[in-house]
Amino acid sequence: MSGHSHWSTIKRKKGAADAKKGAVFTRLAREIALAARQGGGDPSMNVSLELAIDRAKASNMPKDSIERAIKRGTGEDKDAAELEEITYEGYLGKGTAAIIECVTENRNRTVADLRHILSKGGGDLASNGSVMWQFERKAVYSVKSDGHNFDKAFEAALEAGADDVTEEDGYIEIIGATETFKDIHDSLVAARLHIEDAGLRMIPNQEVELDFGDTISILKLINNLEDNDDVQNVYSNLKFSDEHVEALDS
Repeated sequence: MSGHSHWSTIKRKKGAADAKKGAVFTRLAREIALAARQGGGDPSMNVSLELAIDRAKASNMPKDSIERAIKRGTGEDKDAAELEEITYEGYLGKGTAAIIECVTENRNRTVADLRHILSKGGGDLASNGSVMWQFERKAVYSVKSDGHNFDKAFEAALEAGADDVTEEDGYIEIIGATETFKDIHDSLVAARLHIEDAGLRMIPNQEVELDFGDTISILKLINNLEDNDDVQNVYSNLKFSDEHVEALDS
């Protein structure tokens, strides 16, 4: 399950850079809109929307922007262009693969951009199903560790039917089957644990380990994909560490 820890590491470190570019508000607004479209506009009845709003507030997204995103998702905003959620599969090179989740107003633009980014980085788009089998969708939660709350988080996760609980780099990671998503949320809230991040993530069944240089090269390609405005998430089966991420940042 280390794939998610790696995802969390790069996601957290990318957060500051994304915020500087203003891209984070675009992604958050689309995430809110999609959650509202799929589960309704009431966060008390829609866990995904509640968590998306919490993330938006944590990033200081204005209240009116949050409300506008909810209305876009529920269809109340008739003037907004309709968003489409599309998942692409791709090869990154050196035996690595990726699932690329996008939200777009223009499918043709998005696929052209992805082809360009992948081709420039030595990768390519893959046909449907050729990569997906290497991943499994899981409910994933991240709780900030204070050095004392692991047992509480472990017990809450276990009661909710989670499969795995680990602690790494100051965060407690909880992973379970997709159907346990709401149960884990409710159990963590009942235990008064602050949820740092949550969602349904694609976890690789097996990771690919490369030498240092090749790992950095693939990470750069992943970084370039994530920088595209239409890309919400990139999941890969590349095995990497904090050392690799720090080298990429420098």
